[in-house]
Amino acid sequence: MRFKDRAEAGQKLARLLATTYEHEEGVVYALPRGGVVLGAEIALRLHMPLDLIVARKIGHPYNPEYAIGAVTEGGEPVVNADEVARVPSGWFHAQVAAERREARRRHHVYLDGRAPLSSHGKTAIIVDDGIATGLTMEAAIRELRRRDSARIVVAVPVVPADTATTFAREVDELVALDIPEYYLGGVGAYYEYFPQVTDEEVIALLRRVNGTVTASQT
Repeated sequence: MRFKDRAEAGQKLARLLATTYEHEEGVVYALPRGGVVLGAEIALRLHMPLDLIVARKIGHPYNPEYAIGAVTEGGEPVVNADEVARVPSGWFHAQVAAERREARRRHHVYLDGRAPLSSHGKTAIIVDDGIATGLTMEAAIRELRRRDSARIVVAVPVVPADTATTFAREVDELVALDIPEYYLGGVGAYYEYFPQVTDEEVIALLRRVNGTVTASQT
């Protein structure tokens, strides 16, 4: 399955999620930057606020696109233990610290310093534009567990079959549009148009969605 762009993928996911979660008390948490485009479509359809989980990939020193770990602003990093064992420990710890600082910086920039929205006792829907290794999504799931969410749902357009099986055991529901046995190697391969999403676009989407949702609830 291929998607025209992130907005189309988000709209298709939103329709699927609406059968269960429309008007339910919850929060949509997007992984920036690409996931925010999809998260905006889903939050508007479900009448939920849109927030962020800033999870940062730790790439292999010789192939930065290949994730061997991931980290959010707090908590322990999620790692591919076999790969991490093969890289210098000092380098890895330095990367964890650097990516955690970057996660905090992005949170401040995107949300203008405001605290994360609480998912305590609510449904938390985690959205990204696709899953490859699954490490950044795993970091996001752990972050939401620490916040005592009542229910955790992962919503993505595409996820490899083996990763889908793993996540289906870890969350209350995995919602995906395509779960290929033979993964094409990168999320962008499943989109016709897959540009970088800018910081300015993230900020604008958050403001537009949350302004619309707040207005509809008053």
